Amino acid sequence: MSTPTQQKALFLQSKQGEFTLGTREVPQPGAGDIVVKNEAIGLNPVDWKIQTYGLLVEKYPAILGLDATGTVEAVGQGGVLDNDRANFQQYTLINESLAAELPGKFSFEAGATLPLAYSTAAVGLYHQAGGPQLVPPWAEGGKSKYAKTPIVVLGGASVVGSLAIQLAKLSGFSPIITTASPKNVELLTSYGATHVLDRSLPQNALISEVTKIAGGPVSLVYDAISLPETQAAGYALLAPNGKLLTVLPPTVTETTEGRSVVSVLGVIQRAPNVEFGKALLAQLPALLESGDIKPLRVEVIPGGLGGITAGLAKLKNNQVSGTKLVVRPPETA
Repeated sequence: MSTPTQQKALFLQSKQGEFTLGTREVPQPGAGDIVVKNEAIGLNPVDWKIQTYGLLVEKYPAILGLDATGTVEAVGQGGVLDNDRANFQQYTLINESLAAELPGKFSFEAGATLPLAYSTAAVGLYHQAGGPQLVPPWAEGGKSKYAKTPIVVLGGASVVGSLAIQLAKLSGFSPIITTASPKNVELLTSYGATHVLDRSLPQNALISEVTKIAGGPVSLVYDAISLPETQAAGYALLAPNGKLLTVLPPTVTETTEGRSVVSVLGVIQRAPNVEFGKALLAQLPALLESGDIKPLRVEVIPGGLGGITAGLAKLKNNQVSGTKLVVRPPETA
């Protein structure tokens, strides 16, 4: 069956405006591009934040979405993020070097839990300018290189936190200390966390527990939530010269004794991340096959593209924990 010329897409009509379903042309691939028929799309908190706060996007109507899996429909003979390369639509354009093959034992929905969370966790640990720039576990000498080195992941049940824990385990970190709701202890332990502390602990109690487990302050904290209060707690856990990684802009304004706060920009299509992203995605199929990287738990939101607004509302209202929300574009009415 040939690729259609028109498709359904979800448009953010204006800055801080509303989402509406519409139609647009299926993008045509240029050199090095492929057209992917999206079978499953993952939802991210950044999507509702773009709508609510008017962040990042300058040109409207805009199509959002950074996580998807599907089937290759066309290969170009022939970028930047634009509507053709966004995922809240039925067909997406992507550079073939920034795509990864999903092993056949995994569903499209499982695959859609990974892309942005995986790249954000990895860029923060191994590549971000100003970050720790650790040796990746797939590089020579990288696997288990950081044995007996403690790490703290705040918000382990978030999608980025879940992947940060898995990558920390691959890199050999121990103990791997995380915070989460008590209901997610077993899940995070399966990802590699050695200690799961209640996310509701007051800051002083959290510092006391982490210090006891780690034997003192820690050199690396990945704050996968990055609210002002979690950033303050993460910074308070740091040893001199330690680094706090955040997924939102830093709110810690005063730093001492060489401690630093680094905002992670994990989109692999960004120019500084492209070459690292190619290596990162090249390793992903084997890591999935071996079980070293596990897809996240899935909750499917019905209605295809039309269900995205309801899913983003759940994310905005903090109604999602330990799960990735996914929609199926072919279900779009």
